[in-house]
Amino acid sequence: MWGLIVAELAVFGLLFFAYAWQRRSHAEAYATAQATLALWPALVGTLGLLTGSFGVALAVHAWSQGWHALARAALYLGIVSGAVFILLKGADLLSLGGRGISLSSGGFWTFYLFLTGFHYLHVLLGWGLLLVVAWRARRGRYDHGDYSGVETVAAYWHMVDLVWVVLFALIYVAR
Repeated sequence: MWGLIVAELAVFGLLFFAYAWQRRSHAEAYATAQATLALWPALVGTLGLLTGSFGVALAVHAWSQGWHALARAALYLGIVSGAVFILLKGADLLSLGGRGISLSSGGFWTFYLFLTGFHYLHVLLGWGLLLVVAWRARRGRYDHGDYSGVETVAAYWHMVDLVWVVLFALIYVAR
């Protein structure tokens, strides 16, 4: 999993560099397009992902202490919080498609849709993995001596959150 995480971070890092380079070269056009983005749904989605990370981290800690009920509840917090992001970002992507904005729209929109769409796929995968862990937890798969599956998925989920925090700063906040 760590190899996958490092590879994913390298890919996103290169994409962030390319975005920053293009933004610098076309600052006015990027600023104009960026100004049309809705900040509040992205901010709520960000808080959802961060809350999800808290839940997943708490689940790992709770399993390490043998607190199974708390671990499952914390895992469900991660799942619900991830669903908030999925719904908000999904609505955003559908709305942009409805406005005729696509990967071929060029400039800012190509990067925006590619970066956020690529990240969205990672969130969906991580969320699916959280669902699998929750299902396995309900079946008694994890105890305080063997919860490596939870730790592995948690590491991936935290990578997804880290990428989004950088992405949020680059696309929504940086001017």
